[in-house]
Amino acid sequence: MLTAIIIFILLGFFGLLGYYLSRRIFQGLTYFLPRLKFWHVLVFFQAMTLWMLLGFASSMLPVSPGAKQILNRIGMSWMGVFIYLLLFTVLGDLIGLVFKRTPAFRAIRMVCVVVLALATVVYGRIHVNQIQVVTYEVTVQNKTDISDMNIVLISDLHLGALGSEERLSRVVSRINSLEPDLVCIAGDVFDTDFDTIRDPQKAINTLRKLSATYGIYACLGNHDAGQTAGKMLDFLEACDIQVLNEAYTVIDDRLILAGRLDGSPIGDYPALQRGDLADFLKDYDTNLPVIVLDHNPGHIDEYTDQVDLVLSGHTHQGQMFPANIFTHWMYAIDYGHGHPHKDGPQLIVTSGVGYWGMPMRIGTDCEIVQIRIGTIY
Repeated sequence: MLTAIIIFILLGFFGLLGYYLSRRIFQGLTYFLPRLKFWHVLVFFQAMTLWMLLGFASSMLPVSPGAKQILNRIGMSWMGVFIYLLLFTVLGDLIGLVFKRTPAFRAIRMVCVVVLALATVVYGRIHVNQIQVVTYEVTVQNKTDISDMNIVLISDLHLGALGSEERLSRVVSRINSLEPDLVCIAGDVFDTDFDTIRDPQKAINTLRKLSATYGIYACLGNHDAGQTAGKMLDFLEACDIQVLNEAYTVIDDRLILAGRLDGSPIGDYPALQRGDLADFLKDYDTNLPVIVLDHNPGHIDEYTDQVDLVLSGHTHQGQMFPANIFTHWMYAIDYGHGHPHKDGPQLIVTSGVGYWGMPMRIGTDCEIVQIRIGTIY
């Protein structure tokens, strides 16, 4: 019953937004096409809005993997257009408060909105394929020296998202070019539904090319769960990626690396649940630096100075402006390196090497993070 109510509210909300956009676009188009009927524009926008919602919810629909891919491909592409049409239309209405809203003004406003929205989307589609490398220097107190260890962090591959597989080989090549000793993946390897990956074996073959002296380790993110979680774990095992589920390992007798389950998964983890760090991180060598992979940086309050560094993703730094304004408000650190609490660990949050939903980046970057850890005695 609750699910039905939520669906009804979402349909109503986005239906109203679609009506608003339809009305504004129609007002401009009639200057050039005086015989155009409003319902023509309305049907188009409402149909595309519905397709967008179906694409968003495709992982939960009882349809074939091929149908899910079609829904996702078209729906997610339209989502980017929809968002920026809406933003620029609202901006146009604000400008309209100053100027007299004649038919000519409405036509000019509509043209400007469409051109700006499409230009922004095209820029976002191009920019999303540019992968940056960010380097952080981290220091810890009185611990074993691992300054010679080259640690590379990525998160949010979102395999199954539109275009994610086509760029995977470039991601792997870029990581390998950094000659890492250790590769850490801070969750959301998948995009909720494993079956949206078009060629899992090809993706496995690509990820198996990752090379690191001490191996590749991952934690699970909120999208790495649900009905196909078992397939996800099998996939990671086939890729020689070791998943740390509420567990830790010792790297080269010099570093403790722990992995956490996400606290709010979309669905369930198979026979797994998030516990207390102290339950599995005990009797450890206090002379070794402790790094924790925890997908969501919102959990940073759980950690004490027992941990030296937490590596997270999840936020995408908002992915597209102006969402990065909201992530900055929501998290103590939504992006970058910092020390949120005096008695807690340092935190690095990456904006992610991939993207969720729309294959776009506006005001943020897809990135790979390189980490050097020095010791202060």
